[in-house]
Amino acid sequence: MEIIIILIPIALILTGLAFWAFFWSVNSGQFDDLESPAHSILYDDDEDMIPDDAKVDPKSSRKSDE
Repeated sequence: MEIIIILIPIALILTGLAFWAFFWSVNSGQFDDLESPAHSILYDDDEDMIPDDAKVDPKSSRKSDE
């Protein structure tokens, strides 16, 4: 029964820390943008690895307006 005297304050302290961490993360903007990190993997970041003769100029590949 003496262990309850130790476990209840420890549980309250851990619960208080969890609430503090949650509200700190919400107030600091951790949950503001949930979609951009998922889409950022789709962006090409290897432009410097493409050989110069294989690069396509987006201006020259457009069809002219007729």
